[in-house]
Amino acid sequence: MATYSNIAETSSCVRDVRPPVTNHVPSIWGDTFSNYSSFHDQEREKYEEAVEALKEEARDMLMATATPLNQIILIDTIERLGLAYLFETEIEHKLQHIKHDDGDLLHHSDLFTTALGFRLLRQHRHHISCDVFNKFVNEDGMFEEGVEGMLSLYEAAHVRFNDEKILQEAADFTKRYLSSREVELESHLRDRVKRALQRPLHRDNPIVYARIFISIYEKDPSRNELLLKLAKHNFNFLQNLYRKELSQLSRWWNEFDMKSKLPYARDRVVEAYVWGVGYHYEPQHSYVRIGIAKGILLIGIMDDTYDNYATINEAQLFTEILDRWKMDEVDRLPEYMRTVYRFIMSTCQDYERDALKLGKAFATPYLKETVQQLGRAYNQELKWVMGRQLPPFEDYVKNSEITSAIYIMFATIIPGFKSLTQETIDWMKSEPKIAVSSGLVGRYLDDIGSHERESKGGQMLTAVDCYMKQHGVTKQEALSKFAQLYEEEWMDLNKEWIETAFVSTEITIQFLNYARMIDASYSDNNGDAYTDPQMGKSTVVALFIDPILT
Repeated sequence: MATYSNIAETSSCVRDVRPPVTNHVPSIWGDTFSNYSSFHDQEREKYEEAVEALKEEARDMLMATATPLNQIILIDTIERLGLAYLFETEIEHKLQHIKHDDGDLLHHSDLFTTALGFRLLRQHRHHISCDVFNKFVNEDGMFEEGVEGMLSLYEAAHVRFNDEKILQEAADFTKRYLSSREVELESHLRDRVKRALQRPLHRDNPIVYARIFISIYEKDPSRNELLLKLAKHNFNFLQNLYRKELSQLSRWWNEFDMKSKLPYARDRVVEAYVWGVGYHYEPQHSYVRIGIAKGILLIGIMDDTYDNYATINEAQLFTEILDRWKMDEVDRLPEYMRTVYRFIMSTCQDYERDALKLGKAFATPYLKETVQQLGRAYNQELKWVMGRQLPPFEDYVKNSEITSAIYIMFATIIPGFKSLTQETIDWMKSEPKIAVSSGLVGRYLDDIGSHERESKGGQMLTAVDCYMKQHGVTKQEALSKFAQLYEEEWMDLNKEWIETAFVSTEITIQFLNYARMIDASYSDNNGDAYTDPQMGKSTVVALFIDPILT
């Protein structure tokens, strides 16, 4: 086999060069999640009964709350504690009332109330103008102070659109303000500020945040004991449900024995399932969580095959056979690629059976199409990288929209939603702006977080190199530009979240949660929590191992 140093000699040699292979660390979880006992079932049932006993009392409290301010504080607390799915109808009823019948609330309240109401209404897909903040800007262009108000404004600033200058200024101002005051605050407020500065609430993984917030809220002197108790029981109920799903997924994954058959690929079943929980944490969405996890494992195997092992010639052959979708051609592939191809076919056959059973047979052709589309995009990227022929950055970005995997991940969950139809798939095929922005949020942050790993010590070209060459800038300037593009796509995503209200929230939330998971996976120290399991270890322990003391 030719080595990478031979690449520049002749283009024909390049096609048989294997890229420098990254040896990924093994899974750190062993058999931790493979077994699920009847004890866990009993625990889950116990917590479920406790949730049922408490939620009616909490619902009565929510509906009886009189003033608009107390209503939005209560709604915000419920959502932060991970309880929103229990009261969806009641919350929407209250917010509709606040928007239409208490319209003056945002115009005639203090900064804390205005910012909180603004954020909640936008997060629930209501059109609200940022002009409600004009009255808080003084002659120096500064906002009123006070930590609670500043924190509320900081969180509101992260649901802004690209053209909302006042909220951009608010985001910058409040970040400086809160950073300077953090150390002097009381414990519970300091913890809230610290988490917000690390990851704004709107961009946080809802169930991960709930796990953290329960501990923060417990120290709050003004806490509601009923909600706190309900949140603890609810989290422990969900944790036992997640463990059951993870054990099923682990057994399915272990049957393929990929870690011995494909040693170049990442063995990340637990990390894949974290994405499933990030997409939909609510108990009724078991199929979605497992579907996302299986989809990510499939994507990971394809990514590592194209990016970390295949030659151009092998990848081209694999892509052509994948495009024809025929098992009778599998023997033309190298042995390792036969394993990959059979895994793809087996996973898609399972999906087809599920789709048929759930009345979503129309979804199967779309899944197949997105798998093939992803293969072609990975193949194109490999040719660019191995051939050291950088395309125009715009072409790279267009291809990256596909390699973000936003379309294939959407396809994997279709059977799990009653409201999803062929018309929804047709809409998705039109590449709606909400999907594109979500995918590019992922792509830009991925490029920032995985640049060092993917460059393999400078041997391989990346999107950062592509931008540097085209624009004649340094690596740091390119990374800064990617960070700016990432922020702009987030703001476009915020706008599309509201503009795409003709598609049900249970469908469009996927795009918001994809971006949130990207933020959680790549923001910390420019790393990659899927590739480096140590980065995501604390999240796994908090979600799936350590219960909350009740």
